[in-house]
Amino acid sequence: MPAATPVAANTQKQSALEDLQGLSFGVFTCSLGVVFLSQLGFLTGQSAGLALLLSYVLDMNFGLIFFLVNLPFYWFTYKKLGLEFTIKSALCVTAMAVTVDLLRDIIVFEALNPLVGTLAFGALAGVGILACIRHKSSLGGMTALALTIQDATGFKAGYVQQIADVLIFTAALFLFPFEIVLWSIFGSLILNFFIAVNHRRDRYIVH
Repeated sequence: MPAATPVAANTQKQSALEDLQGLSFGVFTCSLGVVFLSQLGFLTGQSAGLALLLSYVLDMNFGLIFFLVNLPFYWFTYKKLGLEFTIKSALCVTAMAVTVDLLRDIIVFEALNPLVGTLAFGALAGVGILACIRHKSSLGGMTALALTIQDATGFKAGYVQQIADVLIFTAALFLFPFEIVLWSIFGSLILNFFIAVNHRRDRYIVH
């Protein structure tokens, strides 16, 4: 999932309780969004998309793969975004890994329209990601790797993330029907558009 770079914008300090409720809300809504997507057999971008792709191909639980996929990125997250952000991100990723698998066992749709499902995913995941960003966290470490590559080569971090998404969807073309990939790209665009419109570093990030 996409994650913006956190930047301190004001001096307001959030309490541990505020962080807990904010991050819990973010994890829950993102997990619910992934449940909508997985019920349709669709994909998304970033580390969550890679985990979904592998879970379908390997017939394994999304949660375990999502947890494992993010492990290599924590070093980059620590180097680029600091210890607090890394710890919170690791906790949120772990919580989301567990929550998605729990929700998939208790939420089953008899019928789910692809348009409704992808819109629900984009809205739910978008709100959840913004909640995590506001509380100095993320739900995937690919952004930190992209920032590291940008510093080392000058190649824009946003382009790195876009290339990663292109690779995921390209791989999906060889494994899934074209219609599924097309719907997946649509859902990813909805999510990215939601983040692009609503994320403001000076508005959402506090100390």
